[in-house]
Amino acid sequence: MLDNLNDIQILLASKSPRRQEMLKDLGLDFKIRTREVEEIYPEGLKAEEIPVYLAELKAAAFLADIKSNELVITADTIVCVDDLILGKPTDRDDAVKMLQTLSGRSHRVISGVCLTSTSKKVSFSTTTKVHFKNLSDEEISYYIDTFKPFDKAGAYGIQEWIGFIGIDGIEGSYFNVVGLPIQHLYQELSKF
Repeated sequence: MLDNLNDIQILLASKSPRRQEMLKDLGLDFKIRTREVEEIYPEGLKAEEIPVYLAELKAAAFLADIKSNELVITADTIVCVDDLILGKPTDRDDAVKMLQTLSGRSHRVISGVCLTSTSKKVSFSTTTKVHFKNLSDEEISYYIDTFKPFDKAGAYGIQEWIGFIGIDGIEGSYFNVVGLPIQHLYQELSKF
């Protein structure tokens, strides 16, 4: 599958073990190459635009050294509840506040992805609606202290304990909530 990429070296610009595992399970041969990028976006962007902007910002860090046979995949995921954007928590207290905010409510998980080569750039976003049950303070504390979700937007991983006991349902891609809209990515890679 994805024979159009046979002569292309795919570079995943992500430290996320979840994103790495999904690409591996998709059957792609890839290397990990990351760059530190300050994830700041301009005010006034719509929620759907923020992760695409950040994915493109991460891709821009590779433009000077990308080779003609390389394809860089960058991604970013945010959680949006009402007009509040939740990124990764800064500490335990921030994680508690985030999960309290999400408790008993629905929110959107939006991932932006950018595919970049020397000749082409394709960016897209995918949105999934997630429904949380009411979480007790004990459940929130147990989850944070046990799973330490400080590397996850919204301070949770759907594939972890909190997802098992706390998520009533989703509308859209499960894998998007994990951190990479793999179905949409596959479609875009097949056309690249």
